[in-house]
Amino acid sequence: MALQTVTALFLLSVTWVLLYRWLAPPATWLMLDRRAHAPVGLGYTGIQADPRHARYNFTSLDEVAPSVPLAVVAAEDQRFLIHHGFDVDGMWKAAQYNWHRAEGKPVRGGSTISQQVAKNVFLWQGRSYVRKAAEAYFTVLIELLWSKRRIMEMYLSVAEMGDCTFGVEAASQRYFHKPARDLSAPEAALLAGVLPNPLRFRAGQPGPQARAKQLRVLRNMRALGGTAYVATLLNR
Repeated sequence: MALQTVTALFLLSVTWVLLYRWLAPPATWLMLDRRAHAPVGLGYTGIQADPRHARYNFTSLDEVAPSVPLAVVAAEDQRFLIHHGFDVDGMWKAAQYNWHRAEGKPVRGGSTISQQVAKNVFLWQGRSYVRKAAEAYFTVLIELLWSKRRIMEMYLSVAEMGDCTFGVEAASQRYFHKPARDLSAPEAALLAGVLPNPLRFRAGQPGPQARAKQLRVLRNMRALGGTAYVATLLNR
């Protein structure tokens, strides 16, 4: 009985991942949670009486400016094109930083874009060993069954970029009042720079820290060689 259950769950998860290789997710767990509850703190009001509207538009890479995936790679995962879902070196550096970090400093994550897609698309929010194990499992599946292009498309479409704002198209329309295909390099860098905490560093009202992160992302984009660095990703 246990073996049958495990086999059924495995087949269900593989089917789910394969479907999203071609289809856009109708929603994610985080989208549903944000619709029901506003974030608490930082000027947010907490539980809402009625569900809120989530801004979400699935977008292919052909519909975004080339500087957008470059900015995300420069900000979040500079080894995205060469790793297979996990960046051991990045995880080790993050662990060392967190071990020696001063009290009050934020914890640094070592998750790759692939891991974040696994979490954002298939799993619930929170921190537990069960969720981390599930995240690793789905990361392996999407790296095996999707292309890097599809992983990037999914990330750019479902990543939270502000309160109830998901994906680069929705963020571009909300903050810059234009489609994602028309984003400039500085605008793409600003959106990518706030990704680790889009409820704290708001692209619509960037403060000194958000602007500093934007400049760091722009420097990393130049160091990677510009949009030529992600040309292979865009052409897959």
